[in-house]
Amino acid sequence: MPAKTKTKTNRANDAWEALLSAHAVLMKEFAAEDIWEGVSMREYDVLYTLSKCPEPIRISELNRHVLLSQPALSRLVDRLADRGLVERWPDPADGRSVRLALTEAGLAMQRQIGRQHARGVARAMTVGLDPAELKQLETICLKLAHQNEDLPL
Repeated sequence: MPAKTKTKTNRANDAWEALLSAHAVLMKEFAAEDIWEGVSMREYDVLYTLSKCPEPIRISELNRHVLLSQPALSRLVDRLADRGLVERWPDPADGRSVRLALTEAGLAMQRQIGRQHARGVARAMTVGLDPAELKQLETICLKLAHQNEDLPL
């Protein structure tokens, strides 16, 4: 019996499932690391995203880069602000809006955890991938991430 040829849809769904499986496995591995020092991985994601921004950003901009609903992100930002890790700045373009930035304490925490997390990521990613495969994976992921995005971070 001849092998069934996969359609474009089959290949796309197989690739998507593989990507999600890899993400789930890696996230469980990262979550198990003893590096988070009083912040959740979601809180760290917000700190990391803000650390990449050259200036304060609106919460709607932040929301484009994290996997949280707007209400959940607002509550998380409130908690980070209450802990002195994030600060709110008036938005000069819109008096009703605020912009968010890391405080010095938030930046210090992000850097401290980030150094340890970066080592864990490097270990996890280099176990089965050589440098050429890492570059190929980066290229593919960036292509997917930016295909519908007009304002990359």
